[in-house]
Amino acid sequence: MELEQLKQQIEDIDGQMSRLFAQRMAVSGQIAKARAAQGLLPDAAGIREARAGFQAQAGEDLEDYAGVLYNTLQDVSQSYQTALVRGKSPLCDRIAQGLTDTPPLFPEKATVACQGVEGAFAQIAVQRLFREPSISYVNRFEAVFSAIANGFCRYGVLPLENSTAGSVNKIYDLMMEYNFSIVRSVRLKVDHNLMALPGAKLEDIKEVVSHEQALAQCADFLKSHPGIRVTVCENTAVAAKLVAESGRRDLAALASHDCGALYGLQPLAEGIQDKGNNYTRFICIGKDLEIFPGADRTSIMLTVNHKPGSLYRVMARINALGINMTKLESRPLPDRDFEFMFYFDLDTSVYSPRFIQLMGDLESLCETFKYLGSYTEIV
Repeated sequence: MELEQLKQQIEDIDGQMSRLFAQRMAVSGQIAKARAAQGLLPDAAGIREARAGFQAQAGEDLEDYAGVLYNTLQDVSQSYQTALVRGKSPLCDRIAQGLTDTPPLFPEKATVACQGVEGAFAQIAVQRLFREPSISYVNRFEAVFSAIANGFCRYGVLPLENSTAGSVNKIYDLMMEYNFSIVRSVRLKVDHNLMALPGAKLEDIKEVVSHEQALAQCADFLKSHPGIRVTVCENTAVAAKLVAESGRRDLAALASHDCGALYGLQPLAEGIQDKGNNYTRFICIGKDLEIFPGADRTSIMLTVNHKPGSLYRVMARINALGINMTKLESRPLPDRDFEFMFYFDLDTSVYSPRFIQLMGDLESLCETFKYLGSYTEIV
């Protein structure tokens, strides 16, 4: 048989499948309404039996493929059923209210808390986000959240992840603890330099101090100098200040050029991060849900039942709605054995009906669900 004839057969079959799919969805909707009217829950056992029958009819060679197809059909059906009978979702109402209450422009002036001291990368991030910020420096990530919670600052800026060293896990834990929202984010190019007092030489250095993320990002350089001891401190700017105040020429800091210049240090080695495309992503958080115009990225955190397929159903729902997932990361739950919290970044406009449907769907699919906000990222 000619290729063109085979292609035509496929098109004919696809047409039949499309019509049957529409019929299936219509019946699925009727089932959802009837079940809701009687207060009945989905028939999990019946779904398993139907899937087994569907696979058996496909034949042994196609059994596994048929199972994937059936699961996809079922996930799409559940999404459709939920949208029909759910009614208004409290989260969707909250998002709609956030869109209404948020001013049309991101503020140019604000009181902002960040961890570290003058010269820190967090300060640079704050100045990228705000034209005229009033910055409060604190010594711990927790203190940023506390400053917002107690009304001392409207916003806080924190590092969330680095392209080389990965995520700052403490921030995820604090986002779970506090009911704050992400209102904007920014990506900064990060270059680390070995900074020391004037007159110091590389061969003199016996100790390097910096933030643990900076040390991780320069692991190759540090491994090539095994005689140098590594000490962790709160921040790259704190490290530079410590070196400046120490008077020691055997002590150096990993910090930016600007930070080194601020504290009167000189570079002994420049651009020593492992990768040239080294970026850190900072988030701006606030106590209130603020969704500024143009928001096209959404962050969520969730846990699912510790059962086979639970996470798959979440991802299948995202895929079924055609929403792009730009990040998925897991964090172990400290009070549960081998169970995890999952962090998602979704690339979708907050104004999209599919986005609203997904937010409503996920609440019913997940054991716990936390909407972290919808926002714009500055690159």
